[in-house]
Amino acid sequence: MHARADASDTAPSWPDDIFATLQRFDVRQVPYVPDAGHSKLIQRVLASPTMRGIPLTTEEEGIALLAGAWTGGQRGVLLMQSSGVGNCINMLSLIPILRFPFLSLVTMRGEWGEFNPWQVPMGSTTQGVLELSGIKVLRASNAAEVPAVLEAAAAQAYNALTPTAVLLSQRLIGAKVFTK
Repeated sequence: MHARADASDTAPSWPDDIFATLQRFDVRQVPYVPDAGHSKLIQRVLASPTMRGIPLTTEEEGIALLAGAWTGGQRGVLLMQSSGVGNCINMLSLIPILRFPFLSLVTMRGEWGEFNPWQVPMGSTTQGVLELSGIKVLRASNAAEVPAVLEAAAAQAYNALTPTAVLLSQRLIGAKVFTK
């Protein structure tokens, strides 16, 4: 069993802020690997009549899916955890070659209050990996800054065709703790 601790807000509204921004930018496809940090947003997407949530077996599938969505005239956003960024390194090279809008929301692990040593290496290199892959990185560390950060990221990705990832800090989503 696990619970979330140390979140900056006890009843987070930031997933609702993200959902509203994605609706304003007419995002239709939302590929994701199931993740507790994105769970509320995923629930909103799955309940939406205008968005299609697409569960993935691995994160790199989402990059190809977003390229296909764009080719078919739709916008998408890839939801993943920081450990999933490591799975995407080779596929990230397609983004500048194919020149499609890319937006990803990455829930961070391996930082604020992390209990699992396996999460630390990728969590500490996520931003650098994305930047070396040509992805512009923005970060939200508290609920108050989520709307503005996501608005800027979506504008960069969809209007300026600048591949962009938003890192949602572990302090924002809350550190996981395991109890018996």
